[in-house]
Amino acid sequence: MMEFKRNVRVIKALIEIRFQNLMMFRLGFFGPFFVDGSLFIIQLMVFQAIYSNVDRIGTWGRGEMIVFIGTFSMINAINMVVYFFGINGLPQKIKNGDLDLYLTKPGSPLVRMTFEKINPGSLPLVCMSVLIIAYGIHQLGKPISGGAIAGYLFWIILMTILFYEMEVIIRSICFFVLSNANVTRIEEIGLELCMKIPGIVFYGGYKLLFCCILPYGIMATIPVQSLIGELSVMGAVYGILLTIIFTIITKGVWKQGVRCYNSASS
Repeated sequence: MMEFKRNVRVIKALIEIRFQNLMMFRLGFFGPFFVDGSLFIIQLMVFQAIYSNVDRIGTWGRGEMIVFIGTFSMINAINMVVYFFGINGLPQKIKNGDLDLYLTKPGSPLVRMTFEKINPGSLPLVCMSVLIIAYGIHQLGKPISGGAIAGYLFWIILMTILFYEMEVIIRSICFFVLSNANVTRIEEIGLELCMKIPGIVFYGGYKLLFCCILPYGIMATIPVQSLIGELSVMGAVYGILLTIIFTIITKGVWKQGVRCYNSASS
């Protein structure tokens, strides 16, 4: 409990410092609003081109697909706001020895790295994602209960945690090898594919790869299934267990990586 309270205080201090630094350079604060907003519009145009002549993807119609697109966009937007820019710099910190500065300070180095570079410039992506989800729900043409929305929000949070764990694991590979560039490329390809195609259409080896080993295929699929009432008990248990398993893997990889880390001063 004491460690949790200390981490909360550290996160609060990091966020305050980050906002102070951003507001010193107004262009650095407001610029990402326009850049991310433009990228979001381009992304929507791409999705529209792909799905304009398609009535159904698997068992899902247009409404479900719009909610799916908005959901993946939401999870990615939360990632961009909260932890991406902090965690993404981990490989470089390992290579040049900057990780020493985190390991020698009190508190969890991973917590500090996670929240030190929050990016409020991506907040418009969160708002736009909410609008897309709301439009998709409208397109479903059926009432959505408060319980379904609560369950959907629960899965958004859980899948965002799973997304975070995947990013930490992939970038922690640099503790053990010289470069994780090839793995990062696989991550990018997997994300690009799973942002366009829901996990319900994966079968065989693709299902094993994108719903288990690199579980990007379930990150937006399970929340949508929960919202529309298609998520089975086994599917829910699978999503929770997979997140727990990746939490354990993330902790193990991080601890082992820190043990293997050769500091710049050694």
